[in-house]
Amino acid sequence: MAANFQDKENAVVGVIADTHGLLLPAAIKALEGVDLIVHAGDVGNTEVLDILKSIAPVFAVRGNMDRVEGLRELPETEVIEVGGVLLYAIHDIHRLDIVPSKAGFDAVIFGHLHCPSVSEQKGVLFLNPGSAAQPRRNYPATLALLRVSGNSIKTQIVNIDEESQRDILRS
Repeated sequence: MAANFQDKENAVVGVIADTHGLLLPAAIKALEGVDLIVHAGDVGNTEVLDILKSIAPVFAVRGNMDRVEGLRELPETEVIEVGGVLLYAIHDIHRLDIVPSKAGFDAVIFGHLHCPSVSEQKGVLFLNPGSAAQPRRNYPATLALLRVSGNSIKTQIVNIDEESQRDILRS
């Protein structure tokens, strides 16, 4: 199933993952003003999705811990077209069963690892926003912002740790 979001030539996409039922006030604040939100799985409960939907339209995929009613029905993958950019969302990157560059995707969004990462492989952006609630390996709680302009993507990892609000910029 593909979702289309082409309302704007320039869009800001909030990318969040691994909330596990907890949505920090700093995460809500960091997502204010985004045009849409992609949740890359392990949502935790439907209340998290309800709060996110009050901010912007939400596209979410099911994580390995999303076993409650209302979450286990989420798709395993989601294709989202934003402007001239095609995004592919999946929770566990190790379950990726396509070649994103051959399939025409501009970015792959994933979670599961609880650590933020931004890389490029064969012209495709691979983005893990980290965990917005349960970071690992001494990382702070993070999410990401994608700024889409036409077919261009700029990525920003945002530190939402309650004690430290500095941003880690990536492009």
